[in-house]
Amino acid sequence: MSQPTTAAPQLPKTMRAFRVHEYGPEPTTAMKLEEIPLPVPGPGELLVRAQGIPLNLNDLERVNGKNMMVRPELPVTPGMETMGVVVACGAGAESWLGKRVVAMPKQATGGFAEYAICPTVSAFDMPESIPMPDAAAIYYPFHLAWLGLVERAALRAGESVLIHAAAGGSGSAAVQLAKHIGAKVFATAGSESKLALCRELGADVAINYEKEDFAEIVLEQTGGRGVEVVFDNVGEGVMEKSMKVTAYDGRYVMMGFASDKKYADEKLIVPRRVIAGNMKLCGALMSYAEPPVQLMMKKAMGWNFCSRDLGVRITREVVDLVLAGKVRPVIGQVVPFEEIPAALTRMVNRQTIGRTVARLD
Repeated sequence: MSQPTTAAPQLPKTMRAFRVHEYGPEPTTAMKLEEIPLPVPGPGELLVRAQGIPLNLNDLERVNGKNMMVRPELPVTPGMETMGVVVACGAGAESWLGKRVVAMPKQATGGFAEYAICPTVSAFDMPESIPMPDAAAIYYPFHLAWLGLVERAALRAGESVLIHAAAGGSGSAAVQLAKHIGAKVFATAGSESKLALCRELGADVAINYEKEDFAEIVLEQTGGRGVEVVFDNVGEGVMEKSMKVTAYDGRYVMMGFASDKKYADEKLIVPRRVIAGNMKLCGALMSYAEPPVQLMMKKAMGWNFCSRDLGVRITREVVDLVLAGKVRPVIGQVVPFEEIPAALTRMVNRQTIGRTVARLD
């Protein structure tokens, strides 16, 4: 492994990291806190000393071994996201030393650790003017919401949008961005406390999907027309009813599969349903890559990855909105680093609102 060309003085030789040696259903038993050698960044990579580690639902895949895009070699440290200070840089990344960043660790693993290796392509400046824990809670939710609502759906003022799981990370960000754009927001959530949050964030109509039929309410409130945009990060569990309420020439944005990840790779969408709906079906994957990797993935898989320039622009736009007080990251829990497994369990059990951030001293 290449030695860093630039590094902060007095770096430790080891670090604490949660590792999975054998997949299991329960994070508190499958994840072990261990002392391991400090990793060394290669060319184009950063070593980030974590200050805040946000938890994501997809982190669970690296714990239970279920559906994931890339299956890592065990043992693996879960964690798709980190926020902190760059303390060492590989060749070509020297200018990053000392910067405060939000970043995706290499191959979307390694974040549940005191230090993480992060490619520069998925690292973005986070100004000191945004304090912790807010600084750690911005990246994924607002990038996902922006990619779905702005880049794919081109949501406009005066339109209406249905946002599922609206009290979660990307959902709460989507509600705020949609209101900032000037849209009417229908938000779904599963408890009264979550509905209250949705209203606080600006939702015009908050629907308890556990007790109410969101499709009936949306059609009634829109005079039978439906919404121009559906922001769906739930997937199969809400897809049919959501397509039913997508307006003529509406945009259905597929963001995720929180209801059941197994459907991510199943034959799920019936072509006639899309044709008869006279709608646009959109996908949004938050994965940034340099041009050579973009081209390689296009040729090999037919996938289109986002450019780093787009990520930089989204970060700049969102940071400006946060500093202006127009949007805010929603943080339900801040926990010590040692409590990451228990916090991940609460997330899986839908006992969280917004983002959970593990804080390090």
